[in-house]
Amino acid sequence: MSTNLNSAKQFFEACETGKGWEACSSFCHPEATFSSQTTVLSEISTLEGYCEWMKNLFTPVPDGHYELKFFAADEARNSVAAFAVFHGTQTGPGGPVPPTGNRIAADYVYHMTFEGDRIKHMTKIWNDTISLQQLGWG
Repeated sequence: MSTNLNSAKQFFEACETGKGWEACSSFCHPEATFSSQTTVLSEISTLEGYCEWMKNLFTPVPDGHYELKFFAADEARNSVAAFAVFHGTQTGPGGPVPPTGNRIAADYVYHMTFEGDRIKHMTKIWNDTISLQQLGWG
């Protein structure tokens, strides 16, 4: 297994279980950037900001968990891609509305670009509109 693939898996696990930047930062450049063509994440431009957003998602969706479908490295392009489904139920406080009890099953992809042995940029591909509707937030 390549070093980047291993680092990406450890980053993915920490991020997707809500561990926040503290647990994710060792796999990333300090100024790693983030992008996503979504409304809900439109103002987040750093990977640190995204990791903290994911950490905060576990307040309204405390049973959040992922189902990994695909994980692979492209050595020639110094990148790693992951495809997963995020599952959970809004039973906790902290969402835009009181707990709905609604469930989410959201497909998403991470594309992580490495510089050296750390993530320099990550793009999240996700349909936030459908996800927010599933939770009763949209």
